[in-house]
Amino acid sequence: MVMFLFLVIALAVVVAGVTLAVVSGGDSGPLPDAEPERVQDALPPDRPVGRPDVERLRFPLVLRGYRMADVDDALGRLGAELAERDARIADLESALAGARSAAAHQRAVMDKPAPGEQR
Repeated sequence: MVMFLFLVIALAVVVAGVTLAVVSGGDSGPLPDAEPERVQDALPPDRPVGRPDVERLRFPLVLRGYRMADVDDALGRLGAELAERDARIADLESALAGARSAAAHQRAVMDKPAPGEQR
């Protein structure tokens, strides 16, 4: 019987303590929403992206992995820069092929003997 009385008193003390804590903390209101974590070192907007920029890029973790908007932005930027570099490489290769064919044509003209000239 003493043990039962002790448990009832302990339960009453715990309930009173929790009730006091809840009632006295009512002035502060709910906790404010935390600011969402963003990418710390975003890709540089003022220059082309380099390998160190990509290696340094880290996405913040959220409830289900990564923030899709951040990943989509980074992949879109990298895709656009790769397409731009591919186009530039194609232009340079085309110009190089044209220069090589012009040089070959020039050599052929220079090596051709003039009319009436003997070799």
